Amino acid sequence: MSWHPQYRSSKFRHVYGKAASKDKCYDCVPITRNVHDNHFCAVNPHFIAVVTECAGGGAFLVIPIHQTGKLDPHYPKICGHKGNVLDIKWNPFNDFVIASCSEDATVKIWDIPKHLLTRNITSPKKELLGHVRRVGLIEWHPTANNILFSSGYDYKVGLFSVELSSCNALFGNVVLSMSFNTDGSLLATACRDRKIRLIDPRAGTVLQEASYKSHRVNKVLFLGNMKKLFSTGTSRWNNRQIALWDQNDLSVPLLEEDLDGSSGLLFPFYDSDTHMLYVVGKGDGNIRYYEISPEKPYLNYLMEYRSHLPQKGIGMMPKRGLEVSACEIFRFYKLIPTKSLIEPISMIVPRRSESYQEDIYPLTTGAQPALTAQEWLNGVNKGPLLVSLRPGSGAVNSLPQFPEPEPLVKTTDLSQHQDRGGKMPLEGMQKSSEIGDNRKQLKVEEKLPKNGQMRLSNGFDIFECPPPKTENELLQMFYRQQEEIRRLRELVNQRDVQIKQLELELRNLCMDTGGY
Repeated sequence: MSWHPQYRSSKFRHVYGKAASKDKCYDCVPITRNVHDNHFCAVNPHFIAVVTECAGGGAFLVIPIHQTGKLDPHYPKICGHKGNVLDIKWNPFNDFVIASCSEDATVKIWDIPKHLLTRNITSPKKELLGHVRRVGLIEWHPTANNILFSSGYDYKVGLFSVELSSCNALFGNVVLSMSFNTDGSLLATACRDRKIRLIDPRAGTVLQEASYKSHRVNKVLFLGNMKKLFSTGTSRWNNRQIALWDQNDLSVPLLEEDLDGSSGLLFPFYDSDTHMLYVVGKGDGNIRYYEISPEKPYLNYLMEYRSHLPQKGIGMMPKRGLEVSACEIFRFYKLIPTKSLIEPISMIVPRRSESYQEDIYPLTTGAQPALTAQEWLNGVNKGPLLVSLRPGSGAVNSLPQFPEPEPLVKTTDLSQHQDRGGKMPLEGMQKSSEIGDNRKQLKVEEKLPKNGQMRLSNGFDIFECPPPKTENELLQMFYRQQEEIRRLRELVNQRDVQIKQLELELRNLCMDTGGY
């Protein structure tokens, strides 16, 4: 049983969950009362979106990620749907584009402005038609740009190319959950008949179908490159249950385990970088987390985060939005409708060192697409483009359609130039000295790139500051200043880390020259 594993060495054995303080939460948020089994929340490094209660149609809120505290009751909404909004998902390659689906049988694509919202948005960028009944689920392709999948209650799975505004109907069944493998060449689904199916997402053909009847599936998830599937559901006796499957054989699960007798759904989340699996219970306040291994027993129980406040939905921050200086490896956003509250929960690896912990932050999925929509439709498969989370390794641009200007000074990754003894070779010293000599110049040049364009921080122009004329404009300026202070603090922290690294390399060089 994975509840009582034998002793095993793991750097994640002591991971713990830490709830944010009240001033870091989002208060007075009118969270939806809809009983649909979805997350109702989507997060990226710039915004948090949450489905909200409203009269006459459906709406959701888009709040800047650092605008915590009490929300203005008249805060603008995205309210272009004629029915309740059932699901929302951010474009993984553009932090200012979000998709939504609704009971009005439509899927809409929205452009979110870089400045603070001042009025309701009612006109979408695009409206994708193809369903005749309510659309309950949407999912972006993990590597191809502008490819969106939707599932409706008209027994259709729709494949939308947002650029071409085209739709192909695939696979006739009501899909309750869908998940892509790493390169997006396979799609796993859990349907209304409580069976897992493995589908070719281009053709819509069913490649495999689980016939196991003791586990009735609600949610299914690909476990990265492990060639395994994880599912949550119920047993024959209506106990909440988890199961692990071999991707190539869905006849019998590799592992099956009952958790408890609660009736709430279980939402699974997988971190392919750390091989950690999180199971979040709807209607309770618990988050169980495990570590996945390729050998038996496959699923190793680590710990459980407990809270007396039940969650209705949950959002997840992408890895590029985490605070690596605090050894944060995962972050949830918990929806608590009884208190109209959104509470961030950070999963932290306890470490004493303040330096970058490279062993817990391997290369992770970036914000650039690996394929165009047409390349993927033509049959090309490609894994995601990976980036480093090391501070100073370069910002991740989430707007692929705009080319990023070349940086004035390239930050040198000192770990790439170290030999096995941890000392820096002589050919790297010239670059280090140039960085040290131009430190004052760098602080000025970072504010203005070579092309003369203003630097945007979280989508806001920090140099464009007209005098406020109304209370709303004053509030906007206050949020802009808060964001600029936060950015400057991060910049100072990055400089401190670089200074420590350079001092260490200089000390190593002096030891080398002294030895000769």
